[in-house]
Formats: sequence, C-alpha cells, structure tokens
Amino acid sequence: MVFEFKLPDIGEGIAEGEIVKWLVKPGDAVREDQAVVEVMTDKATVEIPAPRAGRILELKAAEGATVPIGTVIFTLEEGAGAAAAPAAPAAPAAPKAETAKPAAPAAKAPAAPAAPARDAVITPSAPAATIKAAPVSASGKVLAVPSARAAARELGVDLQQVPGSGRHGLVRKQDVQAFAERGPSAPAAAPAASAPRSFAPVQIERTTSETRVAFRGVRKKIAEAMTRSKYTATHFTVVEEVDVTQLLALREKAKALGAEQGIKVTLTPFFMRAAASALQLYPQLNSMLDEAAQEIVTYGHVHLGIATDTPQGLIVPVVRDVPAKGLLQLSAELQDLAERTRGGKIKPEELKGSTFTITNAGAIGGILATPIINFPEVAIMGVHRVMERPAIVDGELVERKFMNFSLSVDHRLVDGADACRFLVHVKRLLEEPGLLAL
Repeated sequence: MVFEFKLPDIGEGIAEGEIVKWLVKPGDAVREDQAVVEVMTDKATVEIPAPRAGRILELKAAEGATVPIGTVIFTLEEGAGAAAAPAAPAAPAAPKAETAKPAAPAAKAPAAPAAPARDAVITPSAPAATIKAAPVSASGKVLAVPSARAAARELGVDLQQVPGSGRHGLVRKQDVQAFAERGPSAPAAAPAASAPRSFAPVQIERTTSETRVAFRGVRKKIAEAMTRSKYTATHFTVVEEVDVTQLLALREKAKALGAEQGIKVTLTPFFMRAAASALQLYPQLNSMLDEAAQEIVTYGHVHLGIATDTPQGLIVPVVRDVPAKGLLQLSAELQDLAERTRGGKIKPEELKGSTFTITNAGAIGGILATPIINFPEVAIMGVHRVMERPAIVDGELVERKFMNFSLSVDHRLVDGADACRFLVHVKRLLEEPGLLAL
C-alpha cells in the first residue's frame, strides 16, 4: 500500500515550511518514527519522522523548496524493507532557484525581493475563475504565507479582501501585489504603528572578493519577525542598574549544590524568578494585543521565552509555569532546552506559548542594549555583562559588581511608569536575592 505523507501542521500560525535537508533517498527502508526530513518554519528547524515503517518511493519536494502545510512531500510503500537501517542523507537533484539571486539586507528591505522563485516552486496559480476569497483559520486569522503578510503591511492591503491562489486558497505574496496593483483600494492594516515604506530591493554590486549565500531559512525568518515587531509594536526602553554582588556570591553556593546533582546553575534562573515575580505584580507586561478582535489579552500563567544563541540563529525555547518552579528545577530545564535547541532537537511545541522573553548576552559582552520585543508579546528584558567598579556603601568606598537590565515594552499597552516599576521590583529581588525564596 502506498502512503502519501503530507507536511503536517508543525506550529501555531505556520502556513508553510522549507525543506532544509532530506535524510533519506528513494528506495531507502525506514523504521516507524525514523527521521526523514528536516523542515524549517519561521520558528525553528525540526525533524519530521516517518509515520510508519516502509520503503521511500519518491521525494516530491527539493531541498530549499517552500511548501504549504498539507502538501504531499514524499510517498512511502508501507511495510517494504522495514527492518533496514537508516540511510545516509541524500538530496534530490532539483536546483535551488534562489541561490543565483543577490541577498537583500533585512534592515533596508524588510520584504523579500519581488516574485522570488521559491514562491512558485510548489503550486502554480489557479485560474482566475477558481480563485476564492482568502480562507481563515479557526482562530479567525487569514491563511497566508509570511511574505504575503509582510507585503500586505507594506502596501496597506487588508488580507481578508485578497483572493488566494495557493492550495486551499492560501494567500501568497504575488496575490497581495496583484491586488494592490489592480485595486480597489483596501483599508490600512489594523496595527496602530504605521507600516514601513515600500522600497525597491537593494542590489549590491558584485566584486571578486566576496561570499554569497541565499538569504533564506532561519536568518530570513528572524529578519521577518524582527521587522514586523519594530514596525508594529511601539517600542519604549527603560534601563536599570543592579548591584549583583550578593547574587553572584549566592550563585557560587548554588553552583556547588547543583554540581552534586549534575545540574549547571547559571544566573538566568535567578533572573527568571525575579521577572516572574514582577509579572505577577504587573500583569499588563504579561499580555498581548489581539488585533483582529481588538482585545487586550492578559495571562494568568507565566511562560518565559529564553532567547538562545545557536549556529542557526536566535531561537526562543519556552519554560512554562516559572513561578511554580525552584531554582534547581529551572536550571535543569534550561540546561536541557539549551542543549536540544543548539542541537536542532527542540520540539515545535516547546517554541510557542511564551508570554514574556528574556535575552541574556552578558556572558558574551555588551553593557547595554535595547532588545526588540518578541512579537506579539508586549515586553522583553535584556541582561548585560557584569562590571566591577567602586561604589559607596554605608558611607564607605568599596568594590561592587553591577549589571544593567533593559526592558523594552510595547508602548501601546504598557506605560513607561509601569515599565520602571517592573524593573525596580526586579532590582530589589536581585540585590537581596534571599527575597527570591518568598
């Protein structure tokens, strides 16, 4: 029996995925749950397993191709040669159309270059007579690829009015561009912040001493997410200086205790506990704006996203229900998440659901930064490196250790005064770390 495997829904709000690498080739026998293909979404790269044992008949998408959810990406003959060992990675011979194009810097051209080849790899446009109005998901969100959403923001187009030419009415970038060109004029998008101006793609002159790689994958998804956040959330940043002398001394004791249990204790769990406490006091920072319903959603739980530096780019795994967990439990969970995130083994469900994000580059360097909000959250806290310097304590000049904490908030939902109060509470807890036990 031949089984057609369709690209599954591997993340909330994900409409498509990019085939990064095939781990099998036609004719290979696979076991049930054996990894078959690496797929990248705008949240992470994940391995997709075989749903049952059998033999691979055909790979229907080339590496580098972007395919909508629900598209058949390979076929499998069930039960054939199921006991064979996993095959070595192999890739289809189809070329990657985008590698011949110059990469467009995200900062100057938030949208992808017009009509990229990858948008046309999988499904041709439907005839005009069959195009229907854009479908919506169960949450009421129009089904559209990320590049279409970016184009709609730039052109001031209401996605709900755009007929989709993709599979099942999926709205693609070229649909938005065609709608904007032919009219009728659509109302501006809902976000309060103005959309970025549309500029012609920048083309960089080629030289003899340069290296070019395709602008796609995680790096492009990060660029799209950061651009959307900067042009949607109205950023405001407040900074607080924290004396972490006592905190560092406590962390040394916690390190020794954690080592006995094989747990690496860093400063991040202390920051998480302090932030979770502040979020319970100031829940407006633990909120999101439902733009479609025009409602402010405030959460009763605290799920913290922890920005993690990986070889593939910045990825944000989520630690759930932080107030209910102790420092050693948080340390163990962070250690596990960080290792699997950097190794590309993180699960899609572990990358969604955060209500607030912490980004900590202090171990690398930098005394201050203004972090970009992990949209659609409304706040993110940045943590920066330890600095030793003299200070006046109880009338005496002594050496102390300080760190800067920066909090960026969406000024549409959070007032500057509340951002300051949040950081003052975090400062109090970290300067007297014994209070974290309360």
